[in-house]
Amino acid sequence: MPNNTVLIVDDQLSAREVLRGLLTGQGYHLVFAASGEEALRLARQSIPDVILLDVMMPGMDGFEVCRRARSDPQLAEAPILLVTALDDRDSRLKGIQAGADDFISKPFDQHELRARVQTIVKLNRYRRLHTERAKFEWLVDRANFGHLILNDADQIVYANMQARLYLEIPLDAELPILDTFPELVKKYYNCEPQAVWNQWPNLMVSSGPAYLVRPATDTSESLWLQVEQMAMASDVAEKYLINLQDVTEDMNAKRLMWTFHAQIGHKLRTPVMLVSGSLDMLHADKNLLCEDHKSLVSSAYKNALRLQSEIQDILQYLDTSHIATPADELCDVNEIANIVEVIKTDLNLESVTVDFDENLIDASFLHLPLSRRAIETILQEILENSLKFHPHEAPLIALKISEHDGQIRIQILDDGLNLQPEQLSKIWYPYYQIERYFTGQVNGMGLGLASVASLVWDVGGACHAYNRGDGPGLVIELVLPIKECL
Repeated sequence: MPNNTVLIVDDQLSAREVLRGLLTGQGYHLVFAASGEEALRLARQSIPDVILLDVMMPGMDGFEVCRRARSDPQLAEAPILLVTALDDRDSRLKGIQAGADDFISKPFDQHELRARVQTIVKLNRYRRLHTERAKFEWLVDRANFGHLILNDADQIVYANMQARLYLEIPLDAELPILDTFPELVKKYYNCEPQAVWNQWPNLMVSSGPAYLVRPATDTSESLWLQVEQMAMASDVAEKYLINLQDVTEDMNAKRLMWTFHAQIGHKLRTPVMLVSGSLDMLHADKNLLCEDHKSLVSSAYKNALRLQSEIQDILQYLDTSHIATPADELCDVNEIANIVEVIKTDLNLESVTVDFDENLIDASFLHLPLSRRAIETILQEILENSLKFHPHEAPLIALKISEHDGQIRIQILDDGLNLQPEQLSKIWYPYYQIERYFTGQVNGMGLGLASVASLVWDVGGACHAYNRGDGPGLVIELVLPIKECL
């Protein structure tokens, strides 16, 4: 912290030197002025913590300097200690009317002078801090963001009004409360992605955002809070600043756009399909082409297929929200086997097995909180990834479906590639692609698993990805709450 500034104003050099001798070595930054005009100019530059102002000066006296300082917005709050040989009642009253904070009479006692200056400096610094804190709290309490301060035990020592509403902390509750921040948020929200939250309390080192998701219910929409964290200095009791931003409106805005994307989807898909279909006919019937044109058609055909696939990826990602939970189209658990069979045929997969746990052999009364179309989108993406990333494009895929504590666990196992921990933690983010780590190019936009995560998190589910322990390949695990329907 910089030294407190003391401005000494006296037209006599000897008086200024006496005050220099008394205050040097006391931890102050001393500034000197020999006239009233110079005093006001230097005061505006330095904004002193206290002004030692001599009253009896030629030209502009101390009373006038004091009045002008009080009318200047920059100097209005600066403490002024009038140093005067005048000891009569009228002079003190005149000084008070001019705006002086205190007086000291000449000749002064050096110990008294030091004590007065020290007290005024402390009071002024406290007043400034108190004023700034009051401004800060007034602004923060009216902010649309939730703001928290945590101590080294992860307890909340400050929460603005919005943060209290998000975390259901009573407005009159004293802080800190017994629950830590991680314990409290888990009462009302799902922490996603879990790989990011597993790094707590070091969220800021993650390469992707952290969310608190309150799942949608029959009577309320989902709530998404994006969490940002800043570490404080290591030598203070307050360790972290936490910012909670409601991004639900952004999600809803995207959902409004999805209708538009659905309308233009056909206009994009149809011409691309016609182009690729026409090129397919030319490519298949070599007799229609001369030798010079065969290689051109072959290249155009391959690129048309690639363009078609990437347009499909983008449109599917933009279209996932409104397919999530139509109330009259919820997917029951038994439908998963039929959905997988259709996808298997579409993708020309050789081996896909579906294994239900014993207690799920007849599970038609158990419904997932997603529509059949949403489940198709999820499984299509995961199975297609297993195909794309298999070294020989011939994966052996197994689905294992079980129920535990009111949740359905769907595990999709393949025998393809293993991933590094860093890759596993990022695969749920949009536009993240892992093919850069392998030989050759894999078509796709990196949007599929982001779509999967968005759908699953929005209904209170969880997504996990990990390497198989019994050989090469990945396990994609989805955990979804179930609804019992009569």
